[in-house]
This record gives sequence, structure tokens and C-alpha cells, in this order.
Amino acid sequence: MRLLSAAASFLAAAVAGCSDSPDRAASASFTVIPFESGWIQAGPGGYTVKDGVATPHGGMGLWWYGAKSYRNFILKIEFQQERITSNSGVYVRFPDPKGDPWHAVHNGYEIQIAGDQPSKNATGAVYDFQAATSVPLKPAGEWNEYEIACVGHRYTVRLNGVLVNDYVGSRNLSGHIGIQNHDDKSIVRYRNVRVRELGDGAGSQ
Repeated sequence: MRLLSAAASFLAAAVAGCSDSPDRAASASFTVIPFESGWIQAGPGGYTVKDGVATPHGGMGLWWYGAKSYRNFILKIEFQQERITSNSGVYVRFPDPKGDPWHAVHNGYEIQIAGDQPSKNATGAVYDFQAATSVPLKPAGEWNEYEIACVGHRYTVRLNGVLVNDYVGSRNLSGHIGIQNHDDKSIVRYRNVRVRELGDGAGSQ
């Protein structure tokens, strides 16, 4: 009886884990993407890296990871704003920009960083498409974390562990990741980039 009870408990836990949203349904671990190699600047400005933290200068430009493109995946990245209004963004699923930072804007999706009031151009938004339902940002100078899941045409965004956006798009189903250097007055630092690839069978919608 104890053996059967233990087996039943294990099965229940497994089913519970699989019943979560697609962005949670993966068994692979996260891979750290260090800033020290594989990143390419498109457009003006750039980033300097010290102790694993990338700090922007100039803009508007795009710093993108050219070593690999991704299909279905979860991206985790931490960011720190000097001011709550500091402007930047995390890009997903865009093709090789070939030197043009606007290529990522028009062909992938940008998860915006700017301000703490929900709008299509504020933190947590899928830029210009869908506003976040809430913006649980930490005070300026503290580190926040995005968890961005790209599964099929569905994009979910968690900010500091809170689901703030669930969007269904129609653009590329694979591409690169990158971050924006907006301008010298919008300082948003980044660290701890991690990617968890999901199988093609993880897709929905």
C-alpha cells in the first residue's frame, strides 16, 4: 500500500508539472549566454562589460547574440534602470539585422523597458502591440528579472515572477535575441542572460 501511495503521489506531481502553461513545460536546463563572446553591435553606440554587467552608451542601437538563433525557448535576463523612465528593450526572434537595429523592431518582437504605468510602450509590453496587465518594477537602481517565453506564436512575459503579458503574434517563429541601447540618458544595465530551449512539440497556437 505504501508503494502504491508513493507511486500515485509521483504521478500526480508529474501531471501537475505538465499542466502548467507552455512556457513552463520543459525539462532542459538553462544555458548561460555570457556577454564576453558572440554578441554583435548593430547601429550606433554599444555596451561595455565589467564583472558580467553590460552597460550601454550611445544609441539607438542593438546588441544581439549572433552565435545562435532560437525557435521555442524561455529567455531569462536581469536588468537595472538608473531611472524608472530609462528606456530599453529585449528583442526576440528577429533575423540577422545586417547592421540595422530597426530590423529587429520590424521583424521580431521587443519586450519593452520604460516606465511603470501599463501601456503599449511601457515596461512589460510587447512593444506597440500589447500593454502589460501590471508593471511590478523594483525601485530604480535595483535588479529586475524578465522571463520571456516564445512558444509557437505565443509570447508570455513574467516580470519579477509575475505574469504581465500573454500575447499571440504572427511574426517569425525563430530568430536571434538582443538588447537595445537607446540613448545616453536611458541607462539600463543587463546581466545573467540564460536560455532554455524547448522542443518543437512544446508549441501552441
